[in-house]
Amino acid sequence: MQRDMHRRNHPQVFFLSYRALEPLADAPDRFTPIAPATPRRAGTKPGKWPARDLARLLRRHACPVGADDDSPDVLVGPRIGEDAAVVRVGGERLVLATDPVTFAADRIGLYAVTVNANDVAACGARPKFFLATILVPVEAKARTAEAIFADIGQTCRSVGCLWVGGHTERTADLARPIVVGTMVGDLEGRAPVTSGGALAGDLVLVTKGAAIEATALVARERGKRIARAVGRAVLARAREYLVDPGISVVREAIVARDSGARALHDVTEGGVVTGLWEMAEAAGLGIKVDGEAIPVRDETRAVCEAAGIDPLEAIGSGALLAAAAPQIAKRIVAALQAEGIVAAIVGEFLPAHAGRRIRRKRRTERLVPPPVDAVAALYA
Repeated sequence: MQRDMHRRNHPQVFFLSYRALEPLADAPDRFTPIAPATPRRAGTKPGKWPARDLARLLRRHACPVGADDDSPDVLVGPRIGEDAAVVRVGGERLVLATDPVTFAADRIGLYAVTVNANDVAACGARPKFFLATILVPVEAKARTAEAIFADIGQTCRSVGCLWVGGHTERTADLARPIVVGTMVGDLEGRAPVTSGGALAGDLVLVTKGAAIEATALVARERGKRIARAVGRAVLARAREYLVDPGISVVREAIVARDSGARALHDVTEGGVVTGLWEMAEAAGLGIKVDGEAIPVRDETRAVCEAAGIDPLEAIGSGALLAAAAPQIAKRIVAALQAEGIVAAIVGEFLPAHAGRRIRRKRRTERLVPPPVDAVAALYA
């Protein structure tokens, strides 16, 4: 009933067009690594572009925020640590986000919709319209596209958004499917919540736990390699982390927004450590983090140990970071727990001169993003 009401409230959608993907009768329905068109330079690894150089590129080439007559309608623009852009179109403010899925092949449609919905939700908006660019290897069969399309459609319905367009093609020199999603969000008349909205003295909390997405990814993509170490029961539970506890943060983002969060940020590549650093960077603040307070679920601990990765530095969709004044932060934790969502306060924002540090294993060290995500390193 709720889903039907949501559909009636959307404006009419007029167009959805995709290039057909014809079946190849004798093509294998699996994806094996093939040589890249350009050999990887020694020392380079997959993952986010280095933050310092990305900031330089954005300053030099991207749209400034309201700096001149060309950009008065850009309210939140490109910046390190921000999840989405906010623009004004007529009298409406829209939230725009885009993200690719490059690590996974299994359930790639679910990943693509969810991570983009997370980005707009972390800006305080409800996901509304989704577009997807779907690239598959040249040997892909039609049923591969069918599975991706079905996954995207089902997840859009679950999130409550409409899939309104995109592009699909076979792409040369591609080892596995890639989906690049774009989500448009509705602020429902509210002001946007940014990643950089924290103030010194605010507490920061994390929901659900570290490395939820990494747990599912490793269990699904490399399950045979870790099965003996973790056991079948743990592996089976870890595979279901996509949906339970789930990699969506839309519900908790709305709860945190409505409870007075000053800043929100969803955890992605580089894990909770990178997410916390990005929030501090976006706010121009220092931060102190109690690494032992960050929830790590049993299956996550087992899978990460077997794969040799750090759960605090592994891709972590499913965890939301929220900052608020101390009393409000405690109120947010209580509101989340009332909804059955695990949440814990893990740190405090400080003046910039205090620096950024994390306490782990009885040692205090600088809080810095890892050079490469722990799961991405498995693909290096």
